[in-house]
Amino acid sequence: MNALQRGPRQQNDRRQGVRRAVVLMPNGLTLFNLFCGIYAIILAIRGKYADAPFYIVLGGIADTLDGRVARATGTGSRFGEELDSLVDAISFGLAPSLIVYLGMLNSGNPDWLLVFIFTSCAVMRLARFNVEQAGRKKTHFHGLPSPAAGLTLATYYWFAQTPLYNQTVILFTDSKTLSDLPWPTILRGLMAILAALMVSDVPYPTVPSIGFSSIRRIFGTLVIAAAVVLLVVRREEFIFPALLAYVAYGAVRALILGFLGRSSTPDEVFGTTGGFPTPADRPPDGRRPGSRGTPASAQPIVESPREERVRDERNRDERTRDERVRPDRRRDDSEPSDERRPTEGQPQRRKRRRRRGGGSRPPGANPPGPSHPDLPTDQAE
Repeated sequence: MNALQRGPRQQNDRRQGVRRAVVLMPNGLTLFNLFCGIYAIILAIRGKYADAPFYIVLGGIADTLDGRVARATGTGSRFGEELDSLVDAISFGLAPSLIVYLGMLNSGNPDWLLVFIFTSCAVMRLARFNVEQAGRKKTHFHGLPSPAAGLTLATYYWFAQTPLYNQTVILFTDSKTLSDLPWPTILRGLMAILAALMVSDVPYPTVPSIGFSSIRRIFGTLVIAAAVVLLVVRREEFIFPALLAYVAYGAVRALILGFLGRSSTPDEVFGTTGGFPTPADRPPDGRRPGSRGTPASAQPIVESPREERVRDERNRDERTRDERVRPDRRRDDSEPSDERRPTEGQPQRRKRRRRRGGGSRPPGANPPGPSHPDLPTDQAE
């Protein structure tokens, strides 16, 4: 009997072990992203600026995969979302700005303030993402994503070592190349622009979906395939210009649509109510829309201040509506129904009240009540 019971127990233990391993996969990728960011900072401090960008790119790949793995395995959770944002603040906020500062801007000027500004904007952008868009299905990011901003800064040093940077002649100039431009000043301005775009309302498209079910998915598949090929073959010459094009695309598109009067509000673009998802937007099981994580019974959802205000106003309106309806209900209950209401010419029947003593009153007996001593004797008899 013990041998028969041992088989199902071993199978259950094995399934629980597999489940734990699957749950740890997304968080393991997130922690690997943190390792890459910290090691990139160490390499920049040691002066190895050519090696540091590689770990920022590797962390970006891990950051892309952890969310997809969590959704594919159904192991997404609020803990994973918060952990991912905290790690991104280091890997794509602090690490790239330190690489640029130590490698190109360390000239004694107060350029370290740019490191503070860039990192602060990355942290605020990630906090806003957690409140507004984390776990939700989206087609656009609210502001420039912090991985795109961090990778743009980190991969500049790679681009500065390529023949494209040193030999490309600028049009309408006296044979000046890209390397002749005042890049320290340009980098200062670039850090400030990227920081401002991260906390702006400019919409940036998300990574296109892969598949062959529609023209959009086919186009997205081709774009991703071409990007992967160029990333493997010409990574130094491809990443920095491609990310600059992505940054410029979102800003120029928003600027043109604003001038034409065709720009939409952030709520219409990002699909949120006032920028914040309300509790009514969540499914009944307590999960975030588009999330396949643990239900709310296992992980409570922390409401934002706006969500609490919306919930309180909704409860207040319901209480007010109930107070208005209850007097009408009492009035309706007190009035007789159509079946019990007497018709014209028909006397209204009175309900007989039973005496507390029980039994029926004998015929000819006086009804219970006070005596009448002032009445005459013949009337009393």
